[in-house]
Amino acid sequence: MAVLDRETKRTALLASPLFQAMRPAELDGILKLSIERRVKRGMTILQKGDPGDSMMAVLRGRVRISAVSSDGKEITLNVINPGEVFGEIALLDGQPRSADASAIEDTTLLVVERRNLVPFLRANDDLYLRLLAVLCERLRSTSMALEAIALLDLPGRLARLLLKLAGDYGRPAPGGVRIDVKLSQRDLATLVASTRESVNKQFRVWKEHGVLDLDGGYMVLRRPAELRALVE
Repeated sequence: MAVLDRETKRTALLASPLFQAMRPAELDGILKLSIERRVKRGMTILQKGDPGDSMMAVLRGRVRISAVSSDGKEITLNVINPGEVFGEIALLDGQPRSADASAIEDTTLLVVERRNLVPFLRANDDLYLRLLAVLCERLRSTSMALEAIALLDLPGRLARLLLKLAGDYGRPAPGGVRIDVKLSQRDLATLVASTRESVNKQFRVWKEHGVLDLDGGYMVLRRPAELRALVE
């Protein structure tokens, strides 16, 4: 992967509410403090318990935030897309990382170390408020995901996830909406707190009934209304 130029980095960061609220000089200041890091698909970026010494923004690719229980069960807590940040909680309080992060795709990260960012935030007081807004949105999203796990059965949880993916990455396709991001059934299973086998079984049912299809590894929602009915 080629090194990204400054304007490409600025464009990627401006997809995030945190960076959208920054003045141009502030954004340039963040870029000067940061370094670029490239990670291959499937590689671990950080692990739970690692020192919380940096915040990262995704410029290209996608990152999965996950946790593993003592008996080896894994759950995906979040998927970080281009322009979004992660690692900001440990960065602010200096405590060890609270989850694992790995690359879903070949990924380019912008890394800002705590020792550089904290003085920068102190010199720009209102940036703390913007970062807090990002944290609040992250907590709200996590709360909604936990609510879905508690209140919905597997078809409902999976339908909710597919509709969200369609909203974020969907584009019109013949006979439906194609989700332009590839996630394995294992990834989908951990996002809905289930198993790959159960997700595969539900997909087969939906394919037989014409609700869902696959096109070159991409999911195509043929009848989104039926998925919405499961959620509602």
